[in-house]
Amino acid sequence: MKIKLAVLSGDGIGPEIVAQALNVTKAVCKKFGHDLSYKEALVGACAIDAVGVPYPAETHALCMDSDAVLFGAIGTPEYDNNPSAKIRPEQGLLAMRKQLGLYANIRPITTFPSLLHKSPLRQDLVEGSDFICIRELTGGIYFGRPQGRSEDGETAYDTCVYTVEEIERIIRLAYSYAQKRRHKLTVVDKANVLCTSRLWRQVAQRIEKEFPDVETEYLFVDNAAMQLIQCPKRFDVMVTENMFGDILTDEASVITGSLGMLPSASIGIHTSVFEPIHGSYPQAAGKDIANPLATILSAALMFEYAFGLIEEGLTIRRAVNASLKEKIVTEDIAGDGKSYKTSEAGKWIEDYCSGQ
Repeated sequence: MKIKLAVLSGDGIGPEIVAQALNVTKAVCKKFGHDLSYKEALVGACAIDAVGVPYPAETHALCMDSDAVLFGAIGTPEYDNNPSAKIRPEQGLLAMRKQLGLYANIRPITTFPSLLHKSPLRQDLVEGSDFICIRELTGGIYFGRPQGRSEDGETAYDTCVYTVEEIERIIRLAYSYAQKRRHKLTVVDKANVLCTSRLWRQVAQRIEKEFPDVETEYLFVDNAAMQLIQCPKRFDVMVTENMFGDILTDEASVITGSLGMLPSASIGIHTSVFEPIHGSYPQAAGKDIANPLATILSAALMFEYAFGLIEEGLTIRRAVNASLKEKIVTEDIAGDGKSYKTSEAGKWIEDYCSGQ
């Protein structure tokens, strides 16, 4: 198979972790006989510094011409500590989502036996947790208009907007995932308060009738947040709107014990983007200490979701599990044991993939 990638390393630790994921991708493509080509482009703060905008037209053109996008992270303290900045790196991420039609963010939440002790929750609560959070990504309060501040600066406002079409699209996608897993879907909203949530529930209840093989439940977002901590194993597939999804997926991420372990996929109309859920971690940039596993696992998702290459994705997962078993890990999860550099951990996984 011919595979054409856009590689957007971004800011902070992005270049270091993406380099490892790209090397693993190359190894897997070579092993399975795929024809891989890729080009790199700017996004985020580095793009602002170079050309004045966080998501340049050249970057967008490359993404549109690619089968998938391997993405790192964006953000630097220069902008984080300057709330008055007119152009921010995060605007590049929002622009990329909107322009590529990245309407669904998929975050698998799975536990790793060797990391259960790292979770802030009791082992008996988290062991065996395995579910997917599906977050609507291009609507809601992040994109709603109008938004802004009053002339005197004393009042600020944002508007949450959703259409039936946007809700139908994400709900149907969620059902398709539930049918491939344990046939349970949890729809999260705040229908007792918000008009947009009542529309979400109305649409979901209509579509629910088309999927009698899937058990459907509805939770208010505050209850869902509580249930994630009390009983994470009860979930199979969870779907929700943009802001709720942003908060709940970050909450769910701590179940595994390390943000550095969790990949994500943003499914799009034009192409799809694969990235770790963590940020740019600028304090570690250039030190070769960042955990590359989430980005490497994002490459596994890329093979599976973008190209339907299940064995290729499994090859990467086996390598990551083997690295954990052999304790070839970076300092964030090494504890009192020996830690490895980003490049060392990545090279071990690359070699494992090549030798399988």
